[in-house]
Amino acid sequence: MSVALIVLCQSSQALVVGGIALFLPLIRGDLQLTYAQGGALAAASTFTYALMQVPVGVLADRVDTKRLFLVGLIGVNVLACAFAGIHSFGWLVVTQAVSGVFRSMAFAPGLILIGRQFSAAKQATAMGLYVAGGFSSSIVLNLVGPLLVGPWGWRGVFLLCAGVGVVTLVLYGLVGDGGEDARERRQPPLRELPGLLRRPVVWVTGVIQFVRLATTHGVTMWLPTFVVVQKGYSIQTAGFLVAMAAALTAPSNILGGYVADRTGRPLAVVGVSLSVVALSLVGLVLADSLPWLIAAVAVNAVVIQLYFGPLFAIPIQYLGRSVAGAISGFGNFCANLGGFTAVSVLGAVKDATGSFTVGFAMLAGLCLVGIGAVAVLRLLPAQAPESTPSR
Repeated sequence: MSVALIVLCQSSQALVVGGIALFLPLIRGDLQLTYAQGGALAAASTFTYALMQVPVGVLADRVDTKRLFLVGLIGVNVLACAFAGIHSFGWLVVTQAVSGVFRSMAFAPGLILIGRQFSAAKQATAMGLYVAGGFSSSIVLNLVGPLLVGPWGWRGVFLLCAGVGVVTLVLYGLVGDGGEDARERRQPPLRELPGLLRRPVVWVTGVIQFVRLATTHGVTMWLPTFVVVQKGYSIQTAGFLVAMAAALTAPSNILGGYVADRTGRPLAVVGVSLSVVALSLVGLVLADSLPWLIAAVAVNAVVIQLYFGPLFAIPIQYLGRSVAGAISGFGNFCANLGGFTAVSVLGAVKDATGSFTVGFAMLAGLCLVGIGAVAVLRLLPAQAPESTPSR
């Protein structure tokens, strides 16, 4: 019960983020925005979300994790209501920036909460399940959203998503189990955290995290616009493709964690995933018919988040679960720098070149950088330090 509620709560913020991506062509038309401004609107939340990852991660190791999780997601949904009522581009950017701060309060705490529901040997599976909820909600949004946007408008759909999120949060707040109290676990003093963040495994996995969310956000944010503007299909077709992608990505998150836990080879899952992501990005650009475009989107969707769980589990295996919040926060900080960069750059490159081709090629090049980082990780000792507290 608690696992399901945690996943559902996390998915509420995915509805808000996914709504901006899906309805960006309509938002741009309503507010007369350039592609660069559309990218800035999406990137504002990602930027503040990234900046808050390490502070929130450290805090999540030391305070009531469930309360922090709930406060963050309530803030996200309230600001989604505000987003629906604002008509000024400047204020929409400000709203998104503040929303990113609240959204950051959900990620590391949520990973800790769901991790407490699983044994130490199944942490990659737990983390994959956590993020799968966001993609599951995206399926519903991208199938139902285009049908509702006609009578309700994009603003009405945002209000509906926020309302569903609040109801789910109230339910978890009343009956959900927060698991082990964070204050009962032995934590390293704060003065030891700089040394922790200097560990090679933290920075090398940080590089891969940058690549992971650069490709994920770059595709997720711009795929509907790419399908409508560059490929010439309708927003209903774009919604179908995004929903299909979410339907494939959701179980792949769980599958990637399961395979990594069962085989004990998380680096292999990460390396293979990055290789296929690069090929799928090239396929998106080259697809010259709807069947080929569907195939390219499907392949990309299966692998783009397949390695989420293994990648977050790797540094915890090295450094221990007592610092899971801080390490996960730093990893997600690096990831969201990648997401912010990709969303901004792809919009600017589209304005400059009139095409998404160069931007998608850049994302494919980043995947090669990530594969190189995997090779570096293989050279590092695999065991966690002896001082790691056990559960």
